[in-house]
Amino acid sequence: MAARRKHGFSWSWRRATGVSAAKGRLSRKMGVPLTRAGRQRMIGRKAGCCLALLVTGASVAAFTTAVVWGVSAVAGV
Repeated sequence: MAARRKHGFSWSWRRATGVSAAKGRLSRKMGVPLTRAGRQRMIGRKAGCCLALLVTGASVAAFTTAVVWGVSAVAGV
């Protein structure tokens, strides 16, 4: 049986006491997300950037090595 979904008014003691707002302010001030999903998102964003740089750097290194050693990048030439 599917779980019943609660519509309308919902109450959270954390929001009512200001815990959520304090965590948000602290997180923005530190620059590091306090939630697990936020930290994973931040790491994924940085890893994606590094991956693009790594691929570009590897391509440049391979091309430079081929030029220095006189190896043609095109087969049969």
